[in-house]
Amino acid sequence: MGIFSRNRTNTPHGTENPAVSTPTKVAVVYYSSTGTIAEVAREIAQYAEKAGAEVRLLKAAELAPQAAIDSNPAWAANAAATADVPHATPADIEWADAVVFGSPTRFGNIASQLKQFIDTLGGLWAQGKLADKVYSGFTSSATTHGGQESTLLALYNSFHHFGGIVVAPGYTDPAKFADGNPYGTSHVDAQGNNPVDDTTRAAARVQAERVVKIASALKAGLAAA
Repeated sequence: MGIFSRNRTNTPHGTENPAVSTPTKVAVVYYSSTGTIAEVAREIAQYAEKAGAEVRLLKAAELAPQAAIDSNPAWAANAAATADVPHATPADIEWADAVVFGSPTRFGNIASQLKQFIDTLGGLWAQGKLADKVYSGFTSSATTHGGQESTLLALYNSFHHFGGIVVAPGYTDPAKFADGNPYGTSHVDAQGNNPVDDTTRAAARVQAERVVKIASALKAGLAAA
């Protein structure tokens, strides 16, 4: 039953409030070239689902030319492996109670593919439809400290403009002292030589569970207001 039952409340007339009895909706939206972020995204999506959320796993559209993709075997392999993952749309963000964005670091910032998608959300922003949702982020880099924290902080700038609620994992669980990043899940892939490991998976679990917990509490509180 999980979140579905924990958030069930009654109106003063004894009828169930559907806004609270429905599962918390989480969109995991990512961009990944060679597959590290795609794998972390799957971990976060799976843990959010285990926490009781209804989850959509989505990717930002690729902007690079096919020749560039084909020139890198890992990039081409990831493109083929994730071909069935739907592209994110603004409607997915409007649907969600919480959104977790993921991107590799690009010079200490998010990838252009994810930024391009975020830039399509202007219409929802103008209507106030991005506000009062939970947002969080995750990233990866080739080298240790290779812009991971600045990438997440840059991503979080957008959430402040949305009027969103930034939910970072912080040091709220012993597992976070192992990966050492309070801003979000991050992984060092060493140019593909370090696969996603148990430390990163544990960090993904902490982040997913925290996002679902806070988003569910926020949803219940807003429904009761």
